[in-house]
Amino acid sequence: MTDWLTLTFASNVVGVAGVSLLLLAFFLVSTNRVTGQDWRFHALNGVGAFLHLLSLYVFWNLASFIIEIFWIAISCYGLWQAFKKHTLSKA
Repeated sequence: MTDWLTLTFASNVVGVAGVSLLLLAFFLVSTNRVTGQDWRFHALNGVGAFLHLLSLYVFWNLASFIIEIFWIAISCYGLWQAFKKHTLSKA
């Protein structure tokens, strides 16, 4: 029973941390502190989605799983675009 409680607590901490990063990214864009093209926006979204995805190991939810997979994929695409833009601007 203690192992289950520990796993549940850890899953909640990881999930809340992930959602906090997602909300932080949204807040930063909404307050014009970063743009939607900024690599930091995509990094926060990608890490946040990944952490939330990890929490689904204990609290499975198909809809959350699907949205987090797409969120991670879109974040990776955004990071790739930001990297390409940064690389081309240095050339």
